[in-house]
Amino acid sequence: MDRRVFVSTVAGALLSAPLGAEGQQARKVYRIGFLGGASHSGYVAQIEALRLGLQDHGYIEGRNVTIEYRWAEGKYDRLSALTAELVRLHVDIIITQGTPAALAAKQATTTIPIVMAIVGNPVETGIVASLARPGGNITGSSFFWAELTAKRPELNKELMPRLARAGVLMNPDNPAMASIFHAMEERAQALNVKLYPVNVRLVDELSAVFTLAKAQIEALTVVDDGLFLANARRIAELAIRNRLPSIGFREYCDAGGLLAYGVEFPHIWRQAAVLVDRILKGTKPADLPIQQATRFELIINLKTAKALGLTIPQSLLGRADEVIQ
Repeated sequence: MDRRVFVSTVAGALLSAPLGAEGQQARKVYRIGFLGGASHSGYVAQIEALRLGLQDHGYIEGRNVTIEYRWAEGKYDRLSALTAELVRLHVDIIITQGTPAALAAKQATTTIPIVMAIVGNPVETGIVASLARPGGNITGSSFFWAELTAKRPELNKELMPRLARAGVLMNPDNPAMASIFHAMEERAQALNVKLYPVNVRLVDELSAVFTLAKAQIEALTVVDDGLFLANARRIAELAIRNRLPSIGFREYCDAGGLLAYGVEFPHIWRQAAVLVDRILKGTKPADLPIQQATRFELIINLKTAKALGLTIPQSLLGRADEVIQ
């Protein structure tokens, strides 16, 4: 065979041959869309946990995966436009934070796979058909938001046995709030505690709302909403200023809230990467059951208790997973 013909043939064969696994991995860069109803400042630990989870499965941001972040900053009316941006970018998958974001993503696309990093009750809010068989293009993690939040008034009652009137700080623009308040109200009635909704849509409303609420309530529960996560320190300061013992989520307690009871969220966000990996490797979201939270934590801020002049019962201290001195 002529040498030039031989070289040309070999070169053509090499060019047309399929790349090995390493070559394919290097060539493929996945684009992930992230849609958050809150702001990044309230989710630094969770985003880091998600990145670590992706790294566990070989997805390195800037190398073989890019993440397009879109945050609504607590303004849920922006979610539709933000989701449309991600769809136009032709992302391979969308990860969502919170019920409003999950609903916006579901309404925007029936073809791009959606992984809910975390959501309250996806069946009750109409996001999925069932936990075992979510159907469509969506799966993710749930943490029984209503049931978990209903535990918080019970802990407030244990802290304050004579508690008769308690408030619930809620964002009425979040569609998950109705079921949460209903579950909390049922638990509170069994404890002979009257619950009052304390509605806040904008951070600028907080000071005035606290002033009005103080005349009605003796304690406060802060639910997990993007607006409240982003402003946890401000809310904690207002609760202390108005002499209101309060309970909420971990970030709220870290910021100065008295108590926290909830899911260990970084663990759930890291687990979301498992679902992302399976979908990118070909599994349909409809075939992936909704994961359910199994790790919960009770945190007590003794510094805040001292500021409020409260003594934490030993029954609570003994069950705490963490005590902030």
